[in-house]
Amino acid sequence: MSPRSASVNEELRRRSRERLLQAAVELVDERGFEATTLGDIADRAGSARGLVSYYFPGKRRLVQSAVHRLMHRTLEEALEREPRTEDGRERLARAIDAILGLAREHPVLMRQHMAGLLHEEGFVQCPEQQRLSELLGDTIARSGAEDVSSGYPMLRALLMGAVYAALVPGVPMPIPVLRAELFERYGLDGELGSSQGGGEPGRGDLSRFFATEREPDDRAE
Repeated sequence: MSPRSASVNEELRRRSRERLLQAAVELVDERGFEATTLGDIADRAGSARGLVSYYFPGKRRLVQSAVHRLMHRTLEEALEREPRTEDGRERLARAIDAILGLAREHPVLMRQHMAGLLHEEGFVQCPEQQRLSELLGDTIARSGAEDVSSGYPMLRALLMGAVYAALVPGVPMPIPVLRAELFERYGLDGELGSSQGGGEPGRGDLSRFFATEREPDDRAE
């Protein structure tokens, strides 16, 4: 049997990492962070336990990357949905609704994410987080911000604050109220975006955010 090519090995590694990210999101969403072990994630992904450590230095880092993936793919989907638009105000409204929607639909996952950011490891940059930053930076630039270098951190802080406020146990603020406050802050009309300020939480199918479907070609080059 001919050895696998470098491109096939790279594809296999990519798919393994994708499965781990997807498994982490699904299990933490279902069970919570503490009740989910790295072994559970490896089993759900169909991977060896040691492979988790190969890609990620620990469970917290894995989950943070997985949630950032969920966030940037959710944001990207919202920004590019039909009817597509280049209007900066509409795109900003869609971005706000996308992030607030995650707090509504995945409260356990997003609560853990916020708690993880306050952990001693803090905010860790990774490819998933960098893509989220790119999308939010582009969104605030298109909205007409005079200074993107300060506008992006402010948008990020306001979105994080709104998610936190929506998920505080015992005293959560209603998402429609938070949405209205953010829209007023940026001078956005209420009919922009998805106009979904409430609704019952639901997990939905997250597999579309994780590219595990392609089969590698094992033929030697």
